[in-house]
Amino acid sequence: MKKSSFVAMMSGTVSGVLFALGMCMALIPEWAAFRPGLVCGCAGLLMALITLLVWRKMEHKKPIRLSGKIIFTMIAVIAGTLALGVGMCLTMVWGRMIAGTATGLVGILILICLIPLTKGIKE
Repeated sequence: MKKSSFVAMMSGTVSGVLFALGMCMALIPEWAAFRPGLVCGCAGLLMALITLLVWRKMEHKKPIRLSGKIIFTMIAVIAGTLALGVGMCLTMVWGRMIAGTATGLVGILILICLIPLTKGIKE
């Protein structure tokens, strides 16, 4: 395993745990720790961004340049993930099976469309 992969794996794991713990602290009312959870979650997101930058530097990759395609891809990722999550909430939390299934399927379709968007279609 390359050193850059190991560093990215370890710091990515720590940032994921920080983010997940922060979201649990913020969203579980019994814990009564909204503000500390928000701080912990933001620290996890910040560490994930730092991990990405450090890994790209260690791999000698060029900085990410924002273009229309990258921005559209990021919007599609956010929309697909939110649609899938809302569909799951509709189904499991609010008991609206048909609406939740339809919304979740729309989210899945958006996420599947990311494959040809990012990789392209080749013969």
